[in-house]
Amino acid sequence: MNPRMANSLIAFRWRYWLPRIATSIFVPLLIIGIIEISLRAFGVGSPTDVTVPCKLQGRAASCYNLSFITPFFPPGMIRTPQLYAIPDEKSQNTFRIVVLGESAAMGDPDPAYAFSRYLEVMLRERFPSMKFEVINTGSVAINSHVLLPIAKGLAKFHPDLFIIYSGNNEVVGPYGPGTALMSASMSLPVIRTSIFLRSTRIGQLLARVGTQKREWGGMEMFLDKQVRASSPLMEHTYENFDSNLRDTIAVARSSGARVIVSTVATNVKDCAPFASLHRKDLGQDALRSWTSLVQQGSALENGGYPAEALRRYLAATEIDDQYAELEFRIAHCLSMLGDYQSARVHYLRARDLDTLRFRADSKINEINRSVASSSGAELVDAEAIFANASSGGVVGSDLVYEHVHPTPEGNYLLARSMFLQVVSKMAPTAGQSEQNEDILSQNMCERLLALTSHDRARISTVILLRQNRPPFTTQLNHAEQVWRLNFMATAGQETPEQTAPQYQWAIARWPDDWMLHYNYGLFLFDIDHAAAIEQFRIARPWDGAPISTPDGKQID
Repeated sequence: MNPRMANSLIAFRWRYWLPRIATSIFVPLLIIGIIEISLRAFGVGSPTDVTVPCKLQGRAASCYNLSFITPFFPPGMIRTPQLYAIPDEKSQNTFRIVVLGESAAMGDPDPAYAFSRYLEVMLRERFPSMKFEVINTGSVAINSHVLLPIAKGLAKFHPDLFIIYSGNNEVVGPYGPGTALMSASMSLPVIRTSIFLRSTRIGQLLARVGTQKREWGGMEMFLDKQVRASSPLMEHTYENFDSNLRDTIAVARSSGARVIVSTVATNVKDCAPFASLHRKDLGQDALRSWTSLVQQGSALENGGYPAEALRRYLAATEIDDQYAELEFRIAHCLSMLGDYQSARVHYLRARDLDTLRFRADSKINEINRSVASSSGAELVDAEAIFANASSGGVVGSDLVYEHVHPTPEGNYLLARSMFLQVVSKMAPTAGQSEQNEDILSQNMCERLLALTSHDRARISTVILLRQNRPPFTTQLNHAEQVWRLNFMATAGQETPEQTAPQYQWAIARWPDDWMLHYNYGLFLFDIDHAAAIEQFRIARPWDGAPISTPDGKQID
């Protein structure tokens, strides 16, 4: 065939196939586009932007979009953060802070006493001529796959600072290998494509039709989602967290904001592993020998012979050193013997081997440190800060309630470190440096936040109810945890006549703080119902925002 005929044949084939290829691609896309537009026009589904327009005291604002989380949770299981609203116009002399994270960042069990709240009152009292807007986006059960789109959505509001406190839910959160929420996937491109598709109206419709509605069941939902530390899926989890964190920092910095990344503090001394698995190749004879040694050690430990118990436990590790609960037993014996340095190593190993992975492990915190240092972010090492403030360097329930949620003491400690980091670049403007002794005391912070003895007991009761459900009930030291919380729930009780003035004083100092009004309403609910309803009405985070009373009724 001569060259002219060959070229003609090629041209013919292109003219024949190109329209067909184009039709096969663009026609389906056109149809999909028409369906998407039609669904939007008929009000099917909801927008999934982070915020939607609203009014805040009559001014234009953007408030949290209750449908934002739709792509990350199955129908019926959607969790929402503490509601927030952002004025569209950022007034002069305003310092805007966005907090990104999970339930620990949110302030669970009561966001009114989150570390961000302590930080806010510290800054407000230190710089009275400035206005501080702290937007806490923390939410239950989310992870870094969710934090990235939140950062993208809020970057346009000209924040001055992003604070990232995350890492606990990388395994159990959306798309993690131990999740009970969404299909697990280890491919980051696949995950991000799935998030995009589920944010469309077509995706929402298909999810609604094709997914059976489920109810939120708390941590119990994850009991059959154990993941070994040695699982190859963990490497993918770490890679995804690293990539998401880097991308989140890049988005935050591109907005012109400073970024602070914090490691995550977890309870290792008073939180035994939730679940343990033996090594896969352990034979029946070896398992019987292992079990016998552990039973002997347990009897000796309970009898007050920690040194002898330790010898049995260490012998058991020579058979199987992958069982998380055994590491916790070893750590406890070492603590009883006064070897706190060795105990800390085993407490951390017990956490890292825990197969119900509700706590950030050592690798997650190393990623927080390394990404912060290499991505232009500043680091607050909460894990080290909490350890330094703990006896023997082992974090326990005095700073973290159960597994990851800081106590008021823990939140104050974290906020103080954040405060020093924030003002390190603000103080020169004010013409003076900041010293530890100049920081607002914990007692004064809690007066301004109206953290009363009534509230401490109320929160302890919430945690106690949580502890009496799986997986907490299966923990080795469950009885000790329940005893401690029972004591906290009944200690320091005060009369209503003592509590009410504390709320009134705090509200007089900060009348625009809707959380103060809301918690005052909670306090008044069984005492003066009408007064409580009035406080709830004042507590709307934006004009017309949904507010419910403790008995589940919506307030007009």
